[in-house]
Amino acid sequence: MRQDKNSMSYKRIIHWACFALILILALYLRVKFVQSVSHEMSLDAENYSKLARQLIEKGFYGYNSTTPNAYVTPGYPLFVALNYIIAEKLNWNPLALTRYVQILLSMCTLVMIYGLTRKLAKNGLVALLTVFVTAIYPPFIWANGAVLTEVLGTFFFMGYILWQLYAFDSSSRRHSLISGILMGLTVLVRPEFLPVIFVLYAIRWWQQRDRRVGIMLLWSLLGIVLVLSPWWIRNAVTLHEFIPLATQTNPLMAGTFPYNNYEDNMVDRTGKTEMEITKERLIVGFTQYPGLFLWWYTFGKLEYLYSQMYYGGGHAPLYNVIPLSDMLHDAIVWFGAAAILISFLRWKEQKIMLAAVIITMSLIRLAFVPEYRYNFSVMPLFIVLASTTGYQLYGLIRNRIERKT
Repeated sequence: MRQDKNSMSYKRIIHWACFALILILALYLRVKFVQSVSHEMSLDAENYSKLARQLIEKGFYGYNSTTPNAYVTPGYPLFVALNYIIAEKLNWNPLALTRYVQILLSMCTLVMIYGLTRKLAKNGLVALLTVFVTAIYPPFIWANGAVLTEVLGTFFFMGYILWQLYAFDSSSRRHSLISGILMGLTVLVRPEFLPVIFVLYAIRWWQQRDRRVGIMLLWSLLGIVLVLSPWWIRNAVTLHEFIPLATQTNPLMAGTFPYNNYEDNMVDRTGKTEMEITKERLIVGFTQYPGLFLWWYTFGKLEYLYSQMYYGGGHAPLYNVIPLSDMLHDAIVWFGAAAILISFLRWKEQKIMLAAVIITMSLIRLAFVPEYRYNFSVMPLFIVLASTTGYQLYGLIRNRIERKT
């Protein structure tokens, strides 16, 4: 008995030592990347940086504007502004500080991915393998150099997923409230994730048919309201209207151009708003070019979303994290897609939640302009789902072989 306890203790030490080594490797790759390349600033990154300075110096919130607006939600601009304030006090470069803080957030995300995998697979080795793949997957390194929403949004989103599953396990109102707060924080950074909470609660009700699910949803919605209400009040006071999320419509309009051909001259855009152009292009496209638009709004955009990795905000020279990184990306996508299908065979397990999130977000993305960066926040779920489902299949095959022998 004593030997068994010593053996278990030894295995735990080895396990946590391996976890620590993976985190050290992940930190090394991220810091080396940030320090060893020249980082480009995309137009969105420039606008976030300008907005942060505008908030600090002039005291108003107006994305790419000299007057207040609600063009984008305020989560990431406030994050950048906070880094500007801290950097000024410490006499540091604010953009460099932002990148290092994003590295810290990405490390915390790795820890949450470990917890999520261990919760679903109930196996430490599978959790270590998942964290290792996530640690070396190039986009999760490159994204830290971009002054964009991906790292912060994924941090909050992974936190939400993990807490939501804990809330479902415990039926706790407190856990439900916390999951709602985390979803609210996610929405302040990337508002398109909001429908996920309703999808997950619908699945939970379908699994349990218990009225407590409805009560938990109300607590989660309270958490969202607590986070978003200052934004709503600001919009009502400053802009004199109720704006629940943001007024940006450009990605929706841009999504109506098949294969990003912005010079197709399908409709006259002169003197029209983005929403008017969007509606007119959808009507003309689906009535006069139904085959093209049906394909574009299904398989065409899905191919754009998942066929390639996200390369971050741009950097030079290219920081080559691992050889054959494209093959790793393809393997994650295809094994993850297979795991999504397999998860529906066991719809009462929590893995179906991850599959539902990926499907929901993929469908939402079909409405907008497809960019590789939009696959970033769900790629951790692809990795977790592929690894946990693979381990489950391995267990089933092993049990069958043992029964035969």
